[in-house]
Amino acid sequence: MRHGKKFNHLGRQAAHRQALLSNMASSLILNKRITTTVAKAKALRKYVEPLLTKSKTDTTHSRRTVFAYLQNKETVSMLFGEVASRIADRPGGYTRIIKFGSLRHGDNAEMCLMELVDFNDIYKKEGAEKKAKTRRSRRSKKSEDAGAEVEAATAEAPEAKEKPKKAAKKAAKKTTKKKDEE
Repeated sequence: MRHGKKFNHLGRQAAHRQALLSNMASSLILNKRITTTVAKAKALRKYVEPLLTKSKTDTTHSRRTVFAYLQNKETVSMLFGEVASRIADRPGGYTRIIKFGSLRHGDNAEMCLMELVDFNDIYKKEGAEKKAKTRRSRRSKKSEDAGAEVEAATAEAPEAKEKPKKAAKKAAKKTTKKKDEE
């Protein structure tokens, strides 16, 4: 049974696991990609993605929080400098896991390459502009359409309203002229 098993213990005690994830996160941030097992990569993803999100806000508090996890000044400075500037507009999903077809010879463990998404130049399309952010809510789409219809209706309506006003003004002038003549 897997009651309450929220994360992979990776066959290690808690302190060993924390040290492993901290070292792997530091290596990932410094080198931008690492080769590891799939199980460790999935555990590392849950560990490092919140740190990358926290690096978007460069405050003393967030630096100290990240340093408590990584325990490496050089890694923290690179994270808040180079890495944070590249991931600033990304809403999440900072890492990519690419599985290798081969297994490790010693224990047949599945191997993979884990990398930071924004630092892989192979997948980037050169010359392609970034798309505007889109919302997935249906409401906003309908409200935009309704807004366009309202604008079109108001564009037609003033012309119709102006004609009766002009006619009313002319009629008012005629009545005032008649009163003045009497």
